[in-house]
Amino acid sequence: MIELRNITKTYESDEMKTPVLKGITFTIKDGDFVAIMGPSGSGKSTLMHILGALDSASTGQYLLDGKNISDFTEDQLSDIRREKIGFVFQAFNLLPRATVLRNVMLPLIYAETPVKEREKIAGRALLSTGMPEDRWNHHSNQISGGQMQRVAIARALVNNPSLILADEPTGNLDSKTGNIVLGTFQRLNKEEGRTIILITHELDVAEHADRILHLKDGLIVKDSLHHTKRIIKMNDYDAD
Repeated sequence: MIELRNITKTYESDEMKTPVLKGITFTIKDGDFVAIMGPSGSGKSTLMHILGALDSASTGQYLLDGKNISDFTEDQLSDIRREKIGFVFQAFNLLPRATVLRNVMLPLIYAETPVKEREKIAGRALLSTGMPEDRWNHHSNQISGGQMQRVAIARALVNNPSLILADEPTGNLDSKTGNIVLGTFQRLNKEEGRTIILITHELDVAEHADRILHLKDGLIVKDSLHHTKRIIKMNDYDAD
């Protein structure tokens, strides 16, 4: 699915150049669950923005599904973000006065999905994340942090993306709730075959993935396979 070839990123101002990524090369296959782990300042957020077609590399090639998107136009990149990639962020980014169901349906509204299909598709996405049906008509500011993140994951799924990018998705959650959310990603990967890329600075979070890319000072310093300690099952969910 993904191939990065010697990707660099340098931010330039009038007075100086700041190299952030210094030659990143790796491949991620369809159906992989990969964590990109590194300390603050390692370049992982910049790398995530490039992987998500939110930013472009200074040099190098980014191949997505065999196509070199490094030189795509903004309209072409917008199509990729809408059709191929689902984003999950630390801050949830939900509309507080909209219901859970409405929040999940928003991408379908922008995609001009027929009205009769929107609720059905959104409902399936919520069920796949383990979100209790009795919360679907609650406003998003009336549910817990863990439930908010599950809603955010469901919203990322509704356009059926082949790739899910999760940027510090447990950063605002306690450890128990964070493990439940990470279990959602594990199930989406193992049971639905979704390709997951998880950005984190915490080893215990990264260990939920099957492979860990260690990023330091703009370089991949270690690429290791990891056998997940535990896959959290649906019956592990509670109201949190």
